Parts: sequence; structure tokens; C-alpha cells
Amino acid sequence: QVHVVQSGGGLVQAGGSLRLSCAASDSGRTFSNYAMGWFRQAPGNEREFVSAISWTGGDTNYADSVKGRFTISREKNTVYLQMDSLKPEDTAIYYCAAAWPTIAASSKLSDYRYWGQGTQVTVSS
Repeated sequence: QVHVVQSGGGLVQAGGSLRLSCAASDSGRTFSNYAMGWFRQAPGNEREFVSAISWTGGDTNYADSVKGRFTISREKNTVYLQMDSLKPEDTAIYYCAAAWPTIAASSKLSDYRYWGQGTQVTVSS
């Protein structure tokens, strides 16, 4: 059983920054064996890809809408999403997920098997 636990998020003004964190744990497999991704879902919209990082951390992937503003990284048992220059359209519930068996920085929602509880990010104008 894989547990994905998120932290961070909150309310920030446009142009501000937030950092999301995500930790994955599995009794049988180490965290480093999973590619990790971030997705978001705004009210009335489908869940969409934000960013992903490969199991080695060597490859990253970003949605065009966040490229140059968001940075994904991983260290030990935690993956981070640093969000800078936030815009009101970034407002959504953000979900962290662990991919399996995919080890690449995939943007496909169907590649992700284990999901965090979601955290609200609100950007005011």
C-alpha cells in the first residue's frame, strides 16, 4: 500500500509564491522508485497535468501554462513544487501522485496510480 501525503498550499496574492510538498511511503518499495507528478483541478474543469519528475529526478516535465514559473524537484522522500509568479488562473485543488509502473516524467493522468488528498491553492487578483 502506497501512501501519498501532501502539505502546503493556501491563499496568496497574484505574483506571489507558494511551495507544495509531497511524501510517498510504501512498506515494500522505496520512494525513489516512483515517478511523481502534480495535477490540478479547478471547479467545473477536468483534472489537468501540471508537472512531473522521473524516478531518478533527472527528467522533468511541465505544462505550457506553468513553464518558467513552476519548478519541480525531489529530495530524499519528498517531492516539491515551487510555484512562483502565481496567477489567479492557477487557483485549483492540487494533487500529488505516484506513477506505477511508469518511471518517466509522464503527463498522462492514467499513468498515476497513487494519489494524495489534494490541497487548495487560491491566488487572489
